[in-house]
Amino acid sequence: MSVSTAAADQTVCAPLPVLGWDVTVPLVTGGEVTYAALDYAASAPALQRVWDDVAAYAPYYGSVHRGAGYLSQLSTDLFENARRTVAEFLDCRGDDQVVFTRSTTDSLNLLAAALPAGCQVFVFETEHHASLLPWRDAHVTYLNAPRTPQQAVRTLERALADRDSYGPALVCVTGASNVTGELWPVRELAAAAHAHGARIVLDAAQLAPHHPLSVRELDVDWVAFSGHKLYAPFGSGVLAGRADWLRAAEPYLAGGGASRKVARRADGGVDVEWHEGAARHEAGSPNVIGAYAVASACKALTEAGFDALTAREQHLIRTVREGLAEVPEVRILSLFGDDAPRVGVLSFVVGGWNSSHFAAALSAEYGIGVRDGLFCAHPLVRTLLGSDPQTQGECGAPEAAPGEKSLNAIRVSFGAGTPDEHVERFVAAVRELVRDGAKWNYRTVDGRCVPAV
Repeated sequence: MSVSTAAADQTVCAPLPVLGWDVTVPLVTGGEVTYAALDYAASAPALQRVWDDVAAYAPYYGSVHRGAGYLSQLSTDLFENARRTVAEFLDCRGDDQVVFTRSTTDSLNLLAAALPAGCQVFVFETEHHASLLPWRDAHVTYLNAPRTPQQAVRTLERALADRDSYGPALVCVTGASNVTGELWPVRELAAAAHAHGARIVLDAAQLAPHHPLSVRELDVDWVAFSGHKLYAPFGSGVLAGRADWLRAAEPYLAGGGASRKVARRADGGVDVEWHEGAARHEAGSPNVIGAYAVASACKALTEAGFDALTAREQHLIRTVREGLAEVPEVRILSLFGDDAPRVGVLSFVVGGWNSSHFAAALSAEYGIGVRDGLFCAHPLVRTLLGSDPQTQGECGAPEAAPGEKSLNAIRVSFGAGTPDEHVERFVAAVRELVRDGAKWNYRTVDGRCVPAV
């Protein structure tokens, strides 16, 4: 694999302080309990360190790049230093660009808009929709779900060897699955892509928060990730990598900041000279607080040390997997098998339970927040479940009897801010719900299962 897990005997560190660690929520059965946030794969809580850094900067907020005042100059320096911090965090090459975006989805749509004419795109059906769907204007080849990392590499090599032409080509691949948490063979896929004259972009939304990430070592051409999965607040993302396709493309958004010079022509039209650097695709007033928050998160994770963070996460993964293994009705979903290296993301189904009902009971009766559904990775989840597209049944109705095909799944995910008690409570709750059933009645409202009043 291209990313290794920490040694099992590595000293396990304490969880990093995050916002909301002491928030209490009401239970339908009475009383309150500290909320167990186990939906990190969707949005990780902001690190306290990041929030403190943003709060300290907020009084000094000013316009970026075009202001003569002290606060504007300070904000400009902060913004550009954030760019350098992110480049260091990703171990970018010297001539790589770091473009600030709104999210991983925004980053990959930006790259899709910058593809050269005639570019062919190769993407596995196992991708998150953020990396599966942006390539609408390209010739796209969707690759079947592999069942081993080696099969993933062979599948890509065959597809690239058989492609229609030897013009520009791009491979898009995840670093860690948002459904199974399994690590993908990124370095090997990059080598296969380059051997066949293609480039590769890495969706690192689930990888960057959990593992050190080196653009140089993985030899990827671009990497994309989101701040809200990296323990920063919502609304910021990154696309980092080679500059040539981005420099040659029309600006992602047309407007101030992307333009270097604008002049009226004699015929009444407008001539525009666009920037060639990262600013070319950052039109409008940039999200300086978002960029600063991402940079702060990068620093915080680096200073905490990924070896210790990864060791702690592996400890939590073992706790969850071993606990669920004791419940025969639970089936954990996997592409590559039980021994595959993974991050703190696991999806599963419970025989005889409607997934939405189960997730609602975890929340309402135990104060545990997980996710149910298809996780914006519909083809992958349906492949893992062996089910065809269908509508979720009524809340409380069995989704599938033991041994039958489920329609949806449940996902539990955690990371650097998760205390042991949260995953221990989760495992105990799963065991109790399967054994005793829900204590409350539930109903369907707008397609979601909620406690009946």
